[in-house]
Amino acid sequence: MSKLEIFYSCSTSEHLVESQTTGETFLIKWYRKTTRSFLDMPKMKTEALLVFKLDEKGNAVYTEDIGDLVIFLSRAEPFCVPASSFPGMYPNRVEIFDVDEIGSVNLATGTVSTKNSTHMAPYYIPPQNIEH
Repeated sequence: MSKLEIFYSCSTSEHLVESQTTGETFLIKWYRKTTRSFLDMPKMKTEALLVFKLDEKGNAVYTEDIGDLVIFLSRAEPFCVPASSFPGMYPNRVEIFDVDEIGSVNLATGTVSTKNSTHMAPYYIPPQNIEH
């Protein structure tokens, strides 16, 4: 199946995220398909994820490189952070967390690594500045 056929066969959601550290804005297109679990219950599985950087005119330009950033997608508002600020984080990735799955997408290779899992509260909470 070609990439175009995969895109047409999937449910798509779009997310805007702005980097507070770089000032860049990204549009993420998340392509998911309905699959069946071992109990024959429908579940959503990530098939592909595309990232577009918005240029100064507002045009969405496809990119496979977001530098040191990691984007977090969940049922909460999407956000991104510099990977170098958080030990154990890998740059140029999108971390996904939803009711049916958890995983990551390596943007340089396009590799989607997820596992089926059930989460009652699939929310990534952005880091907070709590200086006193």
